[in-house]
Amino acid sequence: MEFQSKEDIEAPIAEVFGVVSDFELLERSALRRGIEVQRAGDIAHPENGLVWDFKFRFRGKARDIRLTLDSITPVTGLSLTGGGSGIDGRLNIELLALSPQRTRMSVRLKLSPTTLTGRLLVQSLKLARSNLTRRFKLRLAEYARVTEERLNRSA
Repeated sequence: MEFQSKEDIEAPIAEVFGVVSDFELLERSALRRGIEVQRAGDIAHPENGLVWDFKFRFRGKARDIRLTLDSITPVTGLSLTGGGSGIDGRLNIELLALSPQRTRMSVRLKLSPTTLTGRLLVQSLKLARSNLTRRFKLRLAEYARVTEERLNRSA
């Protein structure tokens, strides 16, 4: 199962990358949502590999996910892989400079089941695909808007 979306942000690509790769900010955001986060690795040197363990409840069950930073390409994007609770996933974030002050952010999330339980979960997600796709695009649009506002305030 795959989700993808694109959003344009009125900010230079380097600044957008700085926000997208601000892992401490993302960790704090997860904590505010009630997700337990444990990080392993040096956040100052993410290219050496970072790993996060997340614990949260989804659909009434406790879920554990391990997320690994696969690759980070300064200014152009990053790639994360993860797995847990019977599902493996890959998240790719690509940045493209449309102009000196405009950046396109493309996000792609691919989920695949690894166990029977994971297959059942992915199948139930497929049944709600249109609603989930709409919510994915809305969340990305909101993230882009907040990123743009944040960068405009600091400028």
